[in-house]
Amino acid sequence: MSTPFYVSPQQAMADRAEYARKGIARGRSVVVLTYADGIVFVAENTSRALHKVSEIYDKIAFAAVGRYNEFENLRIGGVRYADLRGYSYDRADVTARGLANVYAQTLGTIFSSVGDKPYEVELVVAEVGRSDGDDQIYRLTPDGSVVDEKNYVVVGGNADSIGNYLGQRHQAGMALTDALRLAVDALARDANGGTPRTLTPEQLEVAVLDRKRVQQRKFKRILGGQLGRLLGGDASAAEDEEPPAAKEAPAAE
Repeated sequence: MSTPFYVSPQQAMADRAEYARKGIARGRSVVVLTYADGIVFVAENTSRALHKVSEIYDKIAFAAVGRYNEFENLRIGGVRYADLRGYSYDRADVTARGLANVYAQTLGTIFSSVGDKPYEVELVVAEVGRSDGDDQIYRLTPDGSVVDEKNYVVVGGNADSIGNYLGQRHQAGMALTDALRLAVDALARDANGGTPRTLTPEQLEVAVLDRKRVQQRKFKRILGGQLGRLLGGDASAAEDEEPPAAKEAPAAE
């Protein structure tokens, strides 16, 4: 009779974490950082249909890297949670912290389930406040851990290298044009210190949570010519409204 193969729980969890980490690292990075009037999301993404950054609720947005089908399921679940909670109680009761806790429970359950592979995703949930001191940014790892980030966060790809670059250059109260160009410069850097790439607007997915918007919904995408003008340093382009086709559908699935 053969001896059953035994793997310690610690080793099994370490193997699952390494499996998820390698899957996430193969994806292209997403940068989330604060600026004077809100929070900006910048992802390297050539697709105009498969979004890495999306609206969840009035003041809350979601960014993710990894397997699209897995983080899209989580996004849809987050929208349903937010809609139900806002309808049952009050819209003010829907918070990024509450949503991050829901995602943490879901990811933690999947990660520890015997026989199921862990999700190969890393998430960012952000909420814009009335002032920059009220902004919230949470990063969630595949095992369900939640990290309360300050000022900026990077997920996917060369996250460590990009994070170090941002840490040396990000400043509180930056204008949107400066924050956007900093994020793009960080994404364009080579992890091995080579010549930085040139990223065009067509290769980027950009959105903001803008606290100055008079609308209840603070999320908007920055596309096409408006993105090009902002990258060129035209601060007035930030006041342009996105075209009707770029507006997010009502937050319901």
